[in-house]
Amino acid sequence: MEELSTKELRYIEKWVLWSIIIGVVAGLGAIAFYLLLQTTSAFFQGYVSGYHPALPAGESGIFPLPSTSFRLWVLALIPAVGGLIAGLIIYTLAPETEGHGTDAIIDAFHNKRGEIRKRVPLVKTIASAITIGSGGSAGREGPIAQIGGGFGSFLASRLKLSERERRTMMICGAVAGIGAIFKAPLGGALFGIEVLYKRDFEMASMVPAIVSSVVAYAVFCSFPLIGWEPIFETPLYAFNHPSELIFYMILGIACAALGIFYVKVFYGTRNIFRRLKIPNHLKPAIGGLILGMLVLSLGWNQQVLYGMLGMGYGSIQLAMDAKLSLSVMLIVVIAKIFATSFTIGSGGSGGVFAPSLVIGAMLGGLFGGIAHFFFPGIITEATMSAFVLVGMAAFFSGVAKVPIAAILMISEMAGSYSLLVPLMLASAVAYALSGGWTIYENQKKTRKESPAHRREFMVDLLEGLKVKDACAKDVITIPEDKTVKEALYFARSAGHVTYPVVDKEGNLVGITGIMDLEGEREKGADYRMIKLTCMKNVVITYPEEPLEDVLYKMDAYNIGRLPVVKGGSEEGEKELVGIICRSDIIREHCHRRSLIKEESSL
Repeated sequence: MEELSTKELRYIEKWVLWSIIIGVVAGLGAIAFYLLLQTTSAFFQGYVSGYHPALPAGESGIFPLPSTSFRLWVLALIPAVGGLIAGLIIYTLAPETEGHGTDAIIDAFHNKRGEIRKRVPLVKTIASAITIGSGGSAGREGPIAQIGGGFGSFLASRLKLSERERRTMMICGAVAGIGAIFKAPLGGALFGIEVLYKRDFEMASMVPAIVSSVVAYAVFCSFPLIGWEPIFETPLYAFNHPSELIFYMILGIACAALGIFYVKVFYGTRNIFRRLKIPNHLKPAIGGLILGMLVLSLGWNQQVLYGMLGMGYGSIQLAMDAKLSLSVMLIVVIAKIFATSFTIGSGGSGGVFAPSLVIGAMLGGLFGGIAHFFFPGIITEATMSAFVLVGMAAFFSGVAKVPIAAILMISEMAGSYSLLVPLMLASAVAYALSGGWTIYENQKKTRKESPAHRREFMVDLLEGLKVKDACAKDVITIPEDKTVKEALYFARSAGHVTYPVVDKEGNLVGITGIMDLEGEREKGADYRMIKLTCMKNVVITYPEEPLEDVLYKMDAYNIGRLPVVKGGSEEGEKELVGIICRSDIIREHCHRRSLIKEESSL
């Protein structure tokens, strides 16, 4: 028991230190991104077009309002200009920064061992600030997730930590940035461990994620121009009428239906842009141009523009304050879906969290207004705007598959837990009814399906079996001193597709195949030695290597067979002792299974 306590203490000491470091850097990164976003917004929207979007109560502009008169046609052109600049930056420096960054973090966790290129955070920061600042409909959770996650990945690589620890540190950085910039430390931490899966949590990262998120939140809010106030200022809500739950449940159903529509439109738009046969650099500009057309058609009402352009948090505040008409909220619901799809689906850079909150808030406000009109005795004017808050959480729960995190994040952003019961009900309903539809396409259903946990869940008959138990020992090889012409004649007569190439001592030199030999012959290299043409960078395996590792290699490198060698690079030689392919593993699997059945029948 004493040994276990010491081990746990060392674990806590190590992860608390790393989590604090990541939290401090992520908090500073959040401040830098916040200021950069304020700068680009003030320049593109304020000074160039004279447009001043409404702001939530907990945020204020850091620049004085310019005296530029409002010019709608200039505002309509700005998203295209911003898209062009962002597109050139993205596809020239780091193409993986296009789209919404949270999905890239999810992909890096599951499929890239938690590795993020060093340039990604900087490129994502600049491209997203330009995209959002020029009026693009996107949020800041994706960029800040890649800023923090990129540092976590970098730190783990510098410390030469394991893949598992690098994944954890990447998640710590991502949630630290999110928890800071949304002033939601607990919700941000839970978002990071919940968003990876549709039906699961990454519980092993919870403690370090919470520490990083809290530290980043403290650093971010300590900056004088930011402060500690929640993003939104909400009226004093009180849930004290059980019959209201019926309406909140119906709102959850509506959020699920609209969420599915949103996901379909978003990825449908993205697929259309990907099929366009034009340079990728120009696609965000085209998306911005289409957004500009929406601005021209709907600019007669600036309240619609408040919700459609940029993050749209000001429109949420107006809805909470009951200052938006039902018609405006209806227009914003539809316009925001298409504006976001054109902005991010075209290859622009930004997050989908803020647009999702705006869509959910407008749907909730619209539903609350209609419910009040038909049932004024149950849904009063005082409680009507409560549906705005509930709609935000329910809609994001459905489209992002993060019901717990959404409930907590919205409560923290609003500075109120008074609607916890309605939030839980509507979010659960939206989450359940939206099924497998998600705005984050790289999510896995459970940890069992994630490559990050492959070894943990691989309990199979292959356990304990080695390569030497299944590989073929009698291998047809080609000597390295054969010419291409001789090797091609031999390969055709032997009837195989690929062949190991060996030296006189039987050591593996490389590998070649009929297609490779045909290609060399077409080049006129009939009399060139095979040792000069064969592929030398060969994925190999060893007699004592577990079969499950061999299967992983085959899947990772998309190959069907591996040479089996003794020795390795340390010994300076690789004696070929066999070859193993998928059929050998399947045959051994079936053989062991039949033995088990025979033993059980006795």
